Amino acid sequence: MSVATPSGQTALDVDDLHVSFGNARRGSLIRAVDGVSFSVCKGEIFGVIGESGSGKSTLGRCLVGLLSPSGGGVLHDGIDPFKFSRRELNRHRRKYQIVSQDPNAAFDPRMTILQSICEPLNIAGEGTKAERREKAFAMLDRVSLSPEMANRYPHEISGGQKQRANIARALMLDPNVIVCDEVVAALDVSIQADMLNLFARLQEQFGLTYVFISHDLRVVSHISDRVAVMYFGKIVEFGPAHAVIETPLHPYTEALRSAEPEIDPAAADARQRIILQGEIPSAIAPPGGCRFHTRCPRVRDICRTEEPRQRELLPGRHVACHFAEEMLGEKERRGLGPAGGNGGDHVAPATNALT
Repeated sequence: MSVATPSGQTALDVDDLHVSFGNARRGSLIRAVDGVSFSVCKGEIFGVIGESGSGKSTLGRCLVGLLSPSGGGVLHDGIDPFKFSRRELNRHRRKYQIVSQDPNAAFDPRMTILQSICEPLNIAGEGTKAERREKAFAMLDRVSLSPEMANRYPHEISGGQKQRANIARALMLDPNVIVCDEVVAALDVSIQADMLNLFARLQEQFGLTYVFISHDLRVVSHISDRVAVMYFGKIVEFGPAHAVIETPLHPYTEALRSAEPEIDPAAADARQRIILQGEIPSAIAPPGGCRFHTRCPRVRDICRTEEPRQRELLPGRHVACHFAEEMLGEKERRGLGPAGGNGGDHVAPATNALT
């Protein structure tokens, strides 16, 4: 059952989604996504946070139809895209684009930037050659690239410029949803801020819905309306971005938050750094009970034997931890206020960008 979203229509509904690789009979089955449920509102920026190997990228590829579910399902605006024929799916998928982390891998080095940006329309057979070029130049302008970039080859422009061109190409088919998979991870911090502002501006101009995947809490908290925290294929916590980041109610989220650098020296001194101990579980043979119990500083016997159910602890705050209520009580006693933050109200995306 998908968890309730903020007000508005849903662009994506994910219900008990499973994505597995390998062969169960040979004992090599990897459950990359293992029973994930959530919904994304139209016009929302939904963040997904987690370490490498948590299943974030696999989830993102499944959301846009590049991978098929092993179980459960994904609905695009109420439609199951995986029931389409291959031709119908290819046509439908034009409205669901993905922008990957490495822009170098996204471009053919033998094609100019203009040729690469026109390529989606060429494949779709839309418009005349002149109309495609005109739209490509318009998209270059939308992502703040000068027309002179059009005739350059990928190796002749910077990483930030390549990522902007990558975004321009994703926009050529007028998508409704864009999955952003670690899109600023390879960029300098100063360029990251400009890129996040660009995403916010494009969302306002085109009415886009984003699923923003990152391991960087700082990035996700600034741009997202709500965030989901993934660990070993499962969502352990999600809710309003500010509330989840500032007052985490799961030990894993708390550990991720403590590892983030703090600009304010006083806040840095006051924060208690949480160093996770124990072994990282095997992806082929994940532990029983709570998957985080092998590294959790709060682990107890029940964590080793019983998987915690995900429940709504506060309005809009969903947590899968046996002792989330205990963590909530601790934070309230420390004067952090209601850990629900804004309680799940939908925040205007454009106001969340870095400045």
